[in-house]
Amino acid sequence: MTTERVIRIVAGFFIMLSVCMSAIYNGSILNEPGWLWFTLFVGANLFQSGFTRWCLMEKILIRLGVKPGGACGSCES
Repeated sequence: MTTERVIRIVAGFFIMLSVCMSAIYNGSILNEPGWLWFTLFVGANLFQSGFTRWCLMEKILIRLGVKPGGACGSCES
């Protein structure tokens, strides 16, 4: 497991945890709590990309002409 994959897993876990803690303790001050579902969606995608090595955002950026590689790109063959 590479550092990139670990970072994706940890980032996804912490985003999902923060949403859950916000829901439990009602600690967030938002006009529309429905926006928290977006945060959960992003966290779930980060979490799964750490295991599957598939990231929708990475595919979108490559189609838009961004060069793959770097911190979020596919470095391994």
